[in-house]
Amino acid sequence: MTNATYMRQEVEEIPLAVGRLLAEARDEFAAGGAALRALDPKVIVTIARGSSDHASAFLKYAIELLAGVPVASVGPSIVSIYQRELRLSGAAAIAISQSGKSPDIVAMAESARRNGALTFALTNTPASPLAAAANHAIALRSGEEKSVAATKTFVASVVAGLALVANWLDDKALQVALESLPQHLETAVGNDWSPLLGALDKHQSLYVLGRGPAFAIASEAALKFKETCSIHAEAYSAAEVLHGPARIVEHHFPVLVLAARDAAEASVSESAERLAGQGARVFITSVNRQAAEFLPFTATGHAITDALALIVSFYGFVEALSRRRGFNPDKPPYLSKVTETI
Repeated sequence: MTNATYMRQEVEEIPLAVGRLLAEARDEFAAGGAALRALDPKVIVTIARGSSDHASAFLKYAIELLAGVPVASVGPSIVSIYQRELRLSGAAAIAISQSGKSPDIVAMAESARRNGALTFALTNTPASPLAAAANHAIALRSGEEKSVAATKTFVASVVAGLALVANWLDDKALQVALESLPQHLETAVGNDWSPLLGALDKHQSLYVLGRGPAFAIASEAALKFKETCSIHAEAYSAAEVLHGPARIVEHHFPVLVLAARDAAEASVSESAERLAGQGARVFITSVNRQAAEFLPFTATGHAITDALALIVSFYGFVEALSRRRGFNPDKPPYLSKVTETI
């Protein structure tokens, strides 16, 4: 491990970090869940940017699927740049930031609370402005993350949100799935996606596809391709890609399809096979395939957490891809660990 990148070390720390979060934040999850039950929100808004916004998108699908409550992402610039307050009485707001320091995220969270929302902060920095702005702050307990590319804090953000939802809804199936998640993530770290490495040689563009919670994972994967490998990756819904973007998919165009064990798996597999039929080089995390090539996955026993396990396998792969292409995944050009936007 002495020659490993910080990113690789942090990917391997994900199972331990998730286990620590679930064990140590039980009271925070219970208090937050009780507050949500008392409020009975008719709408929830999320406040985030970058990888944290992809965590928010994952939670959007989870909340809509499990609670039937609509979730919308609100633009932080509404308050910080445009100076417009939103009427959020009776709503809940979930703000996510690893650093808790970005001024626009903090300003929007403060505005949400000021305008009546029950506000939650999910952050790896408990003594941060964002934590202070919220009614309920949940520390991610991931330890220091030295690599610029967020990995363990992304997974911890999603897990914290899911634990909050499980307590709110008293969802026993989700609670059981979360309890066993660290062991499943340990397996996911070891999944071998090396066949995809060579398939991306000499390519500078690809599509990453998913549906439901796995679409949020596809968005996170596309970002990591960009920041660690300088590859132009676009994330699409496996349905949306057929409404125009499929036009440019021709001979050997690479496509990564992230399928979870959920109600969308069959339709996602159908889209993968259609693109493979156009000549694309398609890799999919599903046994439902013919022309598409198989990538191993870890089944967690729950449709929601199955999608989350996919990103752990991907992180290990993309760190190796970055080094293969001659980059240092810990220090992408033009980027820094804490991005403070207004």
